Amino acid sequence: MMVHVQLEHKGAILTNRPFLFTVVFVSGMTTLAVELSASRLLAPYYGTSLLVWANLIGLILVYLTVGYFLGGRWADRKPYPGVLYQITAWAAFLIGLVPFMAQPILYWSVDSFVNGSVGVFAGSLVAVIALLAVPVVLLGTVSPFAIRLAVRDVNTTGNVAGGVYAISTVGSIVGTFLPVLVLIPTIGTRRTFLVFSVLLLGLSLIGLAQTSLRLATGYATMLVVIGALIIFGPEGLVKPGRGLVYE
Repeated sequence: MMVHVQLEHKGAILTNRPFLFTVVFVSGMTTLAVELSASRLLAPYYGTSLLVWANLIGLILVYLTVGYFLGGRWADRKPYPGVLYQITAWAAFLIGLVPFMAQPILYWSVDSFVNGSVGVFAGSLVAVIALLAVPVVLLGTVSPFAIRLAVRDVNTTGNVAGGVYAISTVGSIVGTFLPVLVLIPTIGTRRTFLVFSVLLLGLSLIGLAQTSLRLATGYATMLVVIGALIIFGPEGLVKPGRGLVYE
């Protein structure tokens, strides 16, 4: 019992609440931004039918549900801010890889459709959406983990939980409109993924630096990889436009 109390106390001391809530906000914003950007990533190849949207939204909700469940268990076992910031760092890094990993699958799916291989075409749609599984599951762990870190008195648990989910939801609202109204029309889908990836990864590195400079230095290599992809990765934008069928 004494060890359990000490762990809780240590977690509370190391938690910078304003920064923690900023990470919650950006994670919520990134979740919705990824979902909407993924729809644009798929649109030139699969269209924007109700079937495509149903698959995308349904699977995103499944991933978040798994993340909520795992986040609660993870937070109870390792209630440390450094663990949370490692989770968000991996989520951000994988989000930055999504457009680069998805493109060859999308090209393959189009070729399969032209050649009459409908099964491969449908399977590739599932494969692309599956690319979102791990990062979105990791993003789903953020809110329950943040609640565990932010609670310092059992009597305020409800207030803290409500506040965390409110902050996350406000972030999701911003993540709904910012990509659609500003980023995708201006810089394209791929760079929109990268903007949110770099933003969340940068915050994660700052959080890690507060707990362990060694960890922050190691995870900084993720930022280097994303930067290299931005500079040396293949060109191409997927922007909404009249008459765009395939890019």
